[in-house]
Amino acid sequence: MVFSNNFFLLTFLPFFLLGYYIAPNKNKNSIALIASIFFYAWGAPKFIFVLLFSLFIDFYLVKLINTAEGKVRKRVLAVSIILNIGLLGYFKYANFFVENVNKLVSNWGAPGIVGWTAVALPIGISFITFHKLTYAIDAYRNVHRPLEKFTDYCLYIIMFPHQIAGPIVRFNEIADQIENRDNAYTIDNRITAMFRFIIGLAKKVLIANPLGNAANAVFALHINDITTSTAWIGIVAYTFQIYFDFSGYSDMAIGIAKLMGFTFPENFNFPYISQNITEFWRRWHITLGRFMKDYLYIPLGGNKVSKPRLLINLWIVFLVSGLWHGASWTFVIWGAYHGFLLILDRLFLIKLTGKIVKPLRILLTFILVMIGWVFFRATDIDFALKYISQLFTFAHNVSPAIDFDKRFWTMLIIAMLISFYPLINLKFETIKINWPKTILISRGIIGLTLLIICMSDINGSDFNPFIYFRF
Repeated sequence: MVFSNNFFLLTFLPFFLLGYYIAPNKNKNSIALIASIFFYAWGAPKFIFVLLFSLFIDFYLVKLINTAEGKVRKRVLAVSIILNIGLLGYFKYANFFVENVNKLVSNWGAPGIVGWTAVALPIGISFITFHKLTYAIDAYRNVHRPLEKFTDYCLYIIMFPHQIAGPIVRFNEIADQIENRDNAYTIDNRITAMFRFIIGLAKKVLIANPLGNAANAVFALHINDITTSTAWIGIVAYTFQIYFDFSGYSDMAIGIAKLMGFTFPENFNFPYISQNITEFWRRWHITLGRFMKDYLYIPLGGNKVSKPRLLINLWIVFLVSGLWHGASWTFVIWGAYHGFLLILDRLFLIKLTGKIVKPLRILLTFILVMIGWVFFRATDIDFALKYISQLFTFAHNVSPAIDFDKRFWTMLIIAMLISFYPLINLKFETIKINWPKTILISRGIIGLTLLIICMSDINGSDFNPFIYFRF
């Protein structure tokens, strides 16, 4: 189930909110948990039982961590981590491992040695695993006491706003809200939350979808049929598609959570205005970056190691990040590419580019990010390398006609204006509104208009995927 389909918008969400708001505060967590289980089971009916069983084991392992002492705590934590990484490894990477072993053996002239029945990838397993890890590790570090109720723990892990594609909400950020959020249900919060949800829906449906259609058309071409201009249009379209698709989902998740009384962390902060790759990763998928820093980079030694070891650790983090995104060598290369650029930033690149004007620094970073997105989007490394080559060969062969219609160009311009808005630095006189109702009414009108337009677009289109659902 996706946030931008008719069933969710017209049935699931309205009925959930109706039941949620009329229920007493003491029962709201139960309503939210039931809805979250239903939401997950809608897309993965078989895996929901495996998930709930693993949650049951994890809950009591963490309780043991909280009561045990000395080495026992560390051993129990290790069991919890191995259990969750093991599940993730089996469901997400077993196929990848077997395929590569068989391919390696076949290259030596022998048939594949491993017989295998392909394992289906459960939706959202990467994000669910990270939430389970932060719960166990935060409990071990005494960042926050574990939850008392098993049902509250289940709600934290599989709360439907974040269960499929984040943002990654660390346990200590939301633990107190799970147990008490009586003061969060104000009319202002609800209107603000609904407006945030609709803005995210508009970013996804009205901007990301038409750009995604164009990107798909380009990447579906044979590489010999892609001219330089077509290649640039395709990767620019994908660059803005993935941003508005993923940030739109995050906006919707944050909005729904706020409707429920929860405050989720922000996940994006105008990443394409970054002046170097280091800054890009402070602005892009912020919750993933924080997770990798606190639960992988710092345990590896962080900044308290020698410079060579620090650079190696940085690269390891991004190799893991790339592999976390998907069981494919293209994702590994994408992670290694960003890790390499971050190492260059640390060594000399930031100082070197600091000598050029800000717009050129932003343009250079934007181009480097786009080159990385080629690996992220391509289905194999060979195609990705040839595609990047096409970007800079300035080929003049005639490509098959692709209908880059007026809507595509309009949405591309709008996407650029929104993405680079902070650079405009226009100063407008502040219009003082004496009556808060005016703000609420204007937001309501804008939100309702956008919602109607989005619903019309959803009904008239069969292209409505979320990129990060496969991770």
